[in-house]
Amino acid sequence: MSNPWIAIGALAVVAVLIPAGMIAVSSLLRPTVPEQGKRAVYESGEVPTGNTRIRFNIQYYMVALLFVVFDIETVLIFPWTVIYRDAVANAGLAKALGPMLVFIGVLVVGLGWAWRNGAVKWVRSPRAERQRVEQ
Repeated sequence: MSNPWIAIGALAVVAVLIPAGMIAVSSLLRPTVPEQGKRAVYESGEVPTGNTRIRFNIQYYMVALLFVVFDIETVLIFPWTVIYRDAVANAGLAKALGPMLVFIGVLVVGLGWAWRNGAVKWVRSPRAERQRVEQ
Protein backbone atom coordinates (compact mmCIF):
# COMPACT_ATOMS: atom_id res chain seq x y z
CA MET A 1 0.00 0.00 0.00
CA SER A 2 1.45 3.36 -0.99
CA ASN A 3 1.72 6.39 1.22
CA PRO A 4 -1.00 9.02 0.50
CA TRP A 5 1.51 11.81 1.23
CA ILE A 6 3.38 10.87 -1.94
CA ALA A 7 0.35 11.86 -4.02
CA ILE A 8 -0.02 15.12 -2.09
CA GLY A 9 3.67 15.91 -2.57
CA ALA A 10 3.46 15.13 -6.28
CA LEU A 11 0.43 17.40 -6.60
CA ALA A 12 2.29 20.20 -4.80
CA VAL A 13 5.29 19.82 -7.10
CA VAL A 14 3.05 19.93 -10.18
CA ALA A 15 1.18 22.93 -8.75
CA VAL A 16 4.48 24.82 -8.48
CA LEU A 17 6.14 23.60 -11.68
CA ILE A 18 3.31 24.35 -14.12
CA PRO A 19 2.94 28.08 -13.30
CA ALA A 20 6.72 28.51 -12.97
CA GLY A 21 7.21 26.83 -16.35
CA MET A 22 4.56 29.00 -17.97
CA ILE A 23 6.17 32.16 -16.59
CA ALA A 24 9.62 31.05 -17.78
CA VAL A 25 8.42 30.16 -21.28
CA SER A 26 6.44 33.39 -21.66
CA SER A 27 9.43 35.49 -20.56
CA LEU A 28 11.58 33.76 -23.18
CA LEU A 29 9.06 34.05 -26.03
CA ARG A 30 7.57 37.50 -25.54
CA PRO A 31 9.00 40.43 -27.46
CA THR A 32 10.74 43.08 -25.38
CA VAL A 33 10.33 46.57 -26.72
CA PRO A 34 11.50 49.12 -24.18
CA GLU A 35 9.43 52.25 -24.51
CA GLN A 36 9.05 55.40 -22.43
CA GLY A 37 5.25 55.17 -22.43
CA LYS A 38 5.23 51.69 -20.92
CA ARG A 39 7.03 52.86 -17.81
CA ALA A 40 4.92 55.96 -17.20
CA VAL A 41 2.31 55.93 -14.47
CA TYR A 42 -1.12 56.72 -15.87
CA GLU A 43 -4.78 56.53 -14.99
CA SER A 44 -7.12 55.77 -17.88
CA GLY A 45 -4.65 57.21 -20.36
CA GLU A 46 -4.58 60.60 -18.64
CA VAL A 47 -1.43 62.34 -17.57
CA PRO A 48 -1.35 62.39 -13.74
CA THR A 49 -1.49 65.78 -12.06
CA GLY A 50 -1.25 66.75 -8.42
CA ASN A 51 -0.20 64.76 -5.41
CA THR A 52 -0.85 61.03 -5.26
CA ARG A 53 -1.50 61.15 -1.51
CA ILE A 54 -5.26 61.49 -1.12
CA ARG A 55 -6.96 61.30 2.25
CA PHE A 56 -9.83 58.84 2.26
CA ASN A 57 -12.64 58.91 4.76
CA ILE A 58 -12.13 55.95 7.13
CA GLN A 59 -15.91 55.58 7.56
CA TYR A 60 -16.18 53.66 4.29
CA TYR A 61 -13.78 51.03 5.57
CA MET A 62 -15.47 50.85 8.98
CA VAL A 63 -18.88 50.28 7.42
CA ALA A 64 -17.41 47.67 5.07
CA LEU A 65 -15.79 45.89 8.00
CA LEU A 66 -19.04 45.91 9.97
CA PHE A 67 -20.84 44.59 6.90
CA VAL A 68 -18.39 41.71 6.62
CA VAL A 69 -18.76 40.86 10.32
CA PHE A 70 -22.55 40.81 10.17
CA ASP A 71 -22.55 39.04 6.83
CA ILE A 72 -20.48 36.25 8.37
CA GLU A 73 -22.89 36.24 11.30
CA THR A 74 -25.72 35.52 8.89
CA VAL A 75 -23.74 32.71 7.29
CA LEU A 76 -23.14 31.17 10.72
CA ILE A 77 -26.72 31.60 11.96
CA PHE A 78 -28.40 30.06 8.92
CA PRO A 79 -27.17 26.46 9.44
CA TRP A 80 -28.03 26.75 13.12
CA THR A 81 -31.63 27.68 12.26
CA VAL A 82 -31.87 24.68 9.95
CA ILE A 83 -30.94 22.20 12.69
CA TYR A 84 -32.54 24.09 15.60
CA ARG A 85 -35.61 21.88 15.94
CA ASP A 86 -33.56 18.67 15.93
CA ALA A 87 -31.04 20.18 18.36
CA VAL A 88 -33.80 21.11 20.84
CA ALA A 89 -35.24 17.60 20.60
CA ASN A 90 -31.86 15.93 21.14
CA ALA A 91 -29.99 18.27 23.51
CA GLY A 92 -32.65 20.43 25.13
CA LEU A 93 -33.54 24.10 24.78
CA ALA A 94 -30.69 25.50 26.89
CA LYS A 95 -27.94 23.58 25.09
CA ALA A 96 -29.38 24.40 21.66
CA LEU A 97 -30.17 28.07 22.26
CA GLY A 98 -27.41 29.07 24.71
CA PRO A 99 -24.38 29.15 22.40
CA MET A 100 -26.27 31.08 19.74
CA LEU A 101 -27.47 33.64 22.27
CA VAL A 102 -23.88 34.09 23.49
CA PHE A 103 -22.73 34.50 19.87
CA ILE A 104 -25.39 37.10 19.12
CA GLY A 105 -24.69 38.81 22.46
CA VAL A 106 -21.02 39.22 21.58
CA LEU A 107 -22.00 40.71 18.22
CA VAL A 108 -24.46 43.12 19.86
CA VAL A 109 -21.78 44.24 22.33
CA GLY A 110 -19.38 44.75 19.41
CA LEU A 111 -21.98 46.75 17.50
CA GLY A 112 -22.66 48.87 20.59
CA TRP A 113 -18.96 49.53 21.01
CA ALA A 114 -18.61 50.49 17.33
CA TRP A 115 -21.66 52.73 17.57
CA ARG A 116 -20.37 54.41 20.74
CA ASN A 117 -16.99 55.07 19.14
CA GLY A 118 -18.60 56.61 16.05
CA ALA A 119 -17.82 53.85 13.57
CA VAL A 120 -21.30 54.07 12.03
CA LYS A 121 -21.69 57.84 12.32
CA TRP A 122 -21.41 59.50 8.95
CA VAL A 123 -19.57 62.78 8.66
CA ARG A 124 -21.90 65.47 7.43
CA SER A 125 -20.91 67.75 4.60
CA PRO A 126 -20.79 71.51 5.28
CA ARG A 127 -23.77 71.98 2.97
CA ALA A 128 -25.87 69.47 4.93
CA GLU A 129 -24.87 71.17 8.19
CA ARG A 130 -25.99 74.58 6.84
CA GLN A 131 -29.33 73.13 5.74
CA ARG A 132 -29.83 71.55 9.16
CA VAL A 133 -29.07 74.83 10.94
CA GLU A 134 -31.43 76.79 8.67
CA GLN A 135 -34.37 74.50 9.45
